[in-house]
Amino acid sequence: MSFQVVMAQLGSTDDKQVNLQKAEKALREATSIHGADLVVFPEAYMSYFLVGTPREVKLNDAETIQGPFVSGMCELARQYGVWVIFGMRERTEDTEDDRVYNSVVLVDSAGTIVSTYRKTHLYDAFGAKESQNIKPGASLFTPVETPFGKIGLLVCYELRFPEIARYQALHGADMLVVPSGWVKGPVKERHWENLVSVRALENTAYVVACNQINDYYIGQSLVVDPMGVVLAQGTETEGLIPCRIDLERVKEVRAKLPSHLHRMPEMYA
Repeated sequence: MSFQVVMAQLGSTDDKQVNLQKAEKALREATSIHGADLVVFPEAYMSYFLVGTPREVKLNDAETIQGPFVSGMCELARQYGVWVIFGMRERTEDTEDDRVYNSVVLVDSAGTIVSTYRKTHLYDAFGAKESQNIKPGASLFTPVETPFGKIGLLVCYELRFPEIARYQALHGADMLVVPSGWVKGPVKERHWENLVSVRALENTAYVVACNQINDYYIGQSLVVDPMGVVLAQGTETEGLIPCRIDLERVKEVRAKLPSHLHRMPEMYA
């Protein structure tokens, strides 16, 4: 079975209405030009704030999963008859904690929310401190059945934790989707390509990693196949990156490279 995935490598703004308009254009073109079945947007696509923006502004921007931004994206998915995955800032239910969740939403072609995930491993690295404003989720994403096989989710910095991708694979994921906002920095582009590629190869699964792009994020979104081969790659500018994915390739590679059968979990502390 094959299907068309399109990565919407876009830079979001601090205006959610503008971001919805950009999403509408992306979905219109992804479906009409590329025949998309699934469109993946970056991490925290709902809104982007410049470094130095007051903390309260960013926290007040958060919405619930039932809020207007997610509802708008669901309506666009229904309008264009396409599955959509995107990141957003989700308001927490804890009145004692003023942080927000860094969440990902999976929506089907009828505009119905299929599943959500709250990022668990936060980017407290390279001088950043995501945990100051973001509350970690309590559990990893459990892969879900879709018309495109079983989809797993992880977010950006979580590429650096092989256990997260392996958890998805052990729960049957054929494809790992990674909405991201990979921050620029020395050798960071090399880290990005290597980590996306090795997560695909070690789990013999597709990885679809869609990145934000602006002066802060690198772009260069990637689709890597189960043998670690890069099938599609974005540039340093905004754009749509289409890629045809054939799930028979997963079976083919796992027959050649049955490393999933050779694991010895009793030896792993």
